[in-house]
Amino acid sequence: MDTLATALYVRTDDLLKEFPHLAPERPDTGIFPQLSDAELITLAVMQPLLGFRSEARWVRYAHAHLRHLFPYLPQQPGYNKRLRAAAGLMLACIRVLAASTSLWTDDVWVVDSTPVECGRSRETAKRSDLAGWAEYGYCASHSRYFWGLRLHLVCTLQGLPVAFALTGAKADERETLLGMLARDPALAAARPGQVIIGDKNYYGRDFEAALAEAGLTLLRPARQGEPPRPGTQFLQAAAPGHRISERHLQGPARPRTARRGTPSRVSPPACCKRSSP
Repeated sequence: MDTLATALYVRTDDLLKEFPHLAPERPDTGIFPQLSDAELITLAVMQPLLGFRSEARWVRYAHAHLRHLFPYLPQQPGYNKRLRAAAGLMLACIRVLAASTSLWTDDVWVVDSTPVECGRSRETAKRSDLAGWAEYGYCASHSRYFWGLRLHLVCTLQGLPVAFALTGAKADERETLLGMLARDPALAAARPGQVIIGDKNYYGRDFEAALAEAGLTLLRPARQGEPPRPGTQFLQAAAPGHRISERHLQGPARPRTARRGTPSRVSPPACCKRSSP
């Protein structure tokens, strides 16, 4: 882990020296931060690698075990403030690190969306700060409605994220995918013959024409009433053991206990029967 942290720090520091505009804007006069931006990105990447979901616990762990790597470590409020201000730098570093791997050149992508539930009660929908962003939508995978957002993701077959977007629950998946590609036109332009796999919701003549113009070949199962599509034989449903989870992350089902079987009545043996007087 120390070697990985050192390599990540050096890569991020070289990136900031080459592209200084990626760093968060700071006033010319003021106190210079004791924790550099490269050290901040290194801390942020190490947090999920070590399995910490809470920033407070992560900062306490860093103060206790990572003093030999970071001369100065802020407290949790300062760490959160710096991390929010460096959101653009974090995205740029993720793209650079992803493009440095061999998985980035994979010629097959997978596109899909998943619900991000933000609340369940009516009062939560009224008083939440997400009002106006979050909305009610339907999740076909779990056959229920939810209030929240929807995460759209394009990744390789090995799970490396290529592009993502966070939209309202009712956003069209096709328009969102075209928007992600339009935001970064060079993403698919330099990939001749790139194949993208989607579900039955990614359909439409104009939609497929737009993908073809961007240099992508869509591979999806045929909808009801459609003739067989080319390449359908390469699509195979995931086995139950290969699925990430069949339950919704926000609402896990309660573990069911096995019911007790009703004991059948067994007649007593003849020796135990009372003889009638």
